[in-house]
Amino acid sequence: MQFFIDNFPLLRDAFLTTLSLSLLAGLLALVLGTLLAALRVSPITPLRGLATFYVETFRNTPLTVVFFFLIFGLPQIDFAVGFFTGSVIAVGLYTAAFVAEAVRSGINAVPSGQAEASRALGLSFGQSLREVVLPQAFRTVVPPLGNVWIAMVKNTSIAAGFAVTELTASLQRLSNANAGELVLVLLAIVLGYMLITVPSAFAVSRLERRVAILR
Repeated sequence: MQFFIDNFPLLRDAFLTTLSLSLLAGLLALVLGTLLAALRVSPITPLRGLATFYVETFRNTPLTVVFFFLIFGLPQIDFAVGFFTGSVIAVGLYTAAFVAEAVRSGINAVPSGQAEASRALGLSFGQSLREVVLPQAFRTVVPPLGNVWIAMVKNTSIAAGFAVTELTASLQRLSNANAGELVLVLLAIVLGYMLITVPSAFAVSRLERRVAILR
């Protein structure tokens, strides 16, 4: 117990950094991923192809490579970003590809007759998507989006290698300072991630039950 008391400030700051990184990257991923999903079902072929290229590129590229490009590559063209900001962008851009696929599966699950009926009423493609299709699509993709969120939280650990002091980075620092208490260090980091992922899993499960009733 004394170990946790002595290192509480470091663990607290690392936890808050991880939480902030996760929330900001998650927001970026949700907005960009939804836009990409809309483009992937767009009737405009070039936009559909561009979105497909983005999704396939990021889904098949290691997140570490994305980090290296943003943190070390952009400064080579005189466009530097801070380590935390770069981490938010890297995780957000990477996760957006998986959000896009989840949302697109929800869009495809909506009966095509509803979109056709909305267009028959005079709604444009964008209006039909925004007011008719997407609200129903999001109800069907709560579980996969929840899984994407939890995976993204764990992916933030990669930021430790790029001078962002989140939970995994604090593990490295504590391990160096407390070599004889490695098990306690690992336990502290695991508990930190579980404080985010376990409540998230319960929230997703509860939300899934609620939207199931609405459907």
